[in-house]
Amino acid sequence: MRRLLDNSIALMVVVIVLFLVIPLPVQLLDVLIIANISLSVMILMITMNISDALEFSIFPSLLLVTTLFRLGLNVSTTRKILGNGGDAGTVIRAFGELITNGNIVLGVIIFLILVLMQFIVITKGAERVAEVAARFTLDAMPGKQMAIDADLSSGLIDEQEARQRRYKIQKEADFYGAMDGATKIVKGDAVMSLIITAINFIGGLIIGAVNGIDNVVGVYSIATIGDGLVSQLPALMISTATGMIVTRSVSEGSLNLDVITQFLRQPRSVMSTGIVLIFLGLMPNTPKIPLFLVGGVLTFLGWRSISKMEKNRIQEMEAVVEQGTEEAAPVSETDYYKDVNNVYALLNVEPIEMEFGYSLIPLVDESSGGKLISRIVIFRRQYAQEMGFVIPSIRLHDSSALGTNQYAVKIKGEEVARGEILVDYYLALEPSSPMGEIDGIETVEPAYGIPSRWILPENKEMAEIYGYTVIDPLSVMQTHLSEVIKRHSYELLNRAETMLLVENLKKTSPELVEEVFPNILSYANFEKILRNLLKEGVPIRDLGTIVEVAADSMSTTRDMDMVTENVRTALSRTITRRFCEGGQLRVVTLDAEVEKRIISSLTKNEQGVYLAMGPELMQQIVTQLAEHMKKFSDLSQTPIVLTSQIIRVYLSRMLAQFYPNLYVLSFNEIASDVQIQAIGNIASGRDESAERRAVGK
Repeated sequence: MRRLLDNSIALMVVVIVLFLVIPLPVQLLDVLIIANISLSVMILMITMNISDALEFSIFPSLLLVTTLFRLGLNVSTTRKILGNGGDAGTVIRAFGELITNGNIVLGVIIFLILVLMQFIVITKGAERVAEVAARFTLDAMPGKQMAIDADLSSGLIDEQEARQRRYKIQKEADFYGAMDGATKIVKGDAVMSLIITAINFIGGLIIGAVNGIDNVVGVYSIATIGDGLVSQLPALMISTATGMIVTRSVSEGSLNLDVITQFLRQPRSVMSTGIVLIFLGLMPNTPKIPLFLVGGVLTFLGWRSISKMEKNRIQEMEAVVEQGTEEAAPVSETDYYKDVNNVYALLNVEPIEMEFGYSLIPLVDESSGGKLISRIVIFRRQYAQEMGFVIPSIRLHDSSALGTNQYAVKIKGEEVARGEILVDYYLALEPSSPMGEIDGIETVEPAYGIPSRWILPENKEMAEIYGYTVIDPLSVMQTHLSEVIKRHSYELLNRAETMLLVENLKKTSPELVEEVFPNILSYANFEKILRNLLKEGVPIRDLGTIVEVAADSMSTTRDMDMVTENVRTALSRTITRRFCEGGQLRVVTLDAEVEKRIISSLTKNEQGVYLAMGPELMQQIVTQLAEHMKKFSDLSQTPIVLTSQIIRVYLSRMLAQFYPNLYVLSFNEIASDVQIQAIGNIASGRDESAERRAVGK
């Protein structure tokens, strides 16, 4: 029994095909016709109550089955009409008499209007909408995929949600592609209904003339029209359902809910329409009763909706006032700061602060649906998993010193970044070669400095088709905040956090911690090592390896820079994974002569080693590197300079002043199984003696 139910649809399709060759009893035919009408009504109701087309993703296949079902019934009813003297059952006769009502010509005209309305208006429109929706959905797929990748890389979503969103995009493309083909079935079904109706009518006349049946025209006409009607009613509802499901791409709920909600949002328009109808009813020679009736109903509904909206607004204001009165009575500023302890509170400096203008409050306030806090929580978790460092709490508050659309990020009380977003717009990141121009307000994406445009929501899909990556305002602000935190994470690492990390390591490696801290390695020196790693984007998650290598290195050197370089070498797999893509690492290399001149520029004093490079050599390196940075930008890859270990740290500090997003790696930090591809080389532009003369002067 279970296996039979699992294959019921397949068996049903086989039975439908058998309708084409096996005669059916009249009683069974009546039941199947009613079942066909019921099925079409059910499909229409489903399409009107779903909020997402993918909730009824079987519709294209179901459309084929229902069309085949109707065609099978048409063949069976034609066999009965032509072979049984026009008698094809009570359902067909009842529908035929209902539409003709004793007048054959009137019945034929109404039937033709019904068929042509379906064929020309509904079916043709649904076919065109499905075709356009399929093309736009397929064209927008690359932009949507890039938006998902951007959200994933910025920490807005996790890998599981990214997979779900990619799967949904693929399902949408498949669905609308299938709907584009399925509408051709609907169109063919309408044409076939006309042909079968003509065959029934002409065939009935021929059979009646040959067999001498009385009242041939009346009998066969009623049967033919009834047969066409019971076929066309389900076909019309299925066509309507097809148009419904492909035209509701921006729906937020069911059709009933959307219609009621969106009409009630414009009560003044409803009331104005009612007043216009009443005014027309006052004019002479107009149908006063219908105009007054409909106009009065619309005016009443509009007035009732306006009153209800005003009442809700007053209640909200009263709730705000009550909430304010329930709070403690405000204390004057002078009285508050009489308490010395309150003055000390002014000295506190928050590790991270984010201030925002008045217009951005809805993006942050959770009571208003703001999601910034939840996204920060997700980012903190992902950053901890990736880098091994927990971002401290972020203080969020509004500021009257900022513009209404501005926000600012502060690290330890000082502003380090500022941006401006438009809440009611989307940010479209311009591709290198857009397929078209989109209207919008030109700007620059705050996190990465990409040329962008603020576009209206209705232009979002067109921008994605043109190749733009479209981001919502909240994602723009959250991405900027995330990048600022990543860039300044080393400043957020303090002594207390360092000790917490060591205590966490003690849970898994107690012997190692007891041996190293504080006899071999002090917390202060360990903090310097971790800061050096975080400053250059190296994860500190493998804390055990970092402690072991640092402890071993302390026996040979007290220079924390050299200890850090030894740790970086031990973390070569981590560094390779961090910067390598697909087993390949694209880098810019240094000429051997340039490396020699940099090494000769290293100077040592009592505070350590520093780089005393001449201005001409520095200018040559910076100028040539600027040309190579464009290549990395075209490849959408992190810019990397590859050099020897002895000068890596000093060259990195020098170049960080000019290119903050540039990473300098040494050959010792790259895993042996990685293929290194040099896309540029920095060469020496003058001889060494000239450099010495320049330095001497």
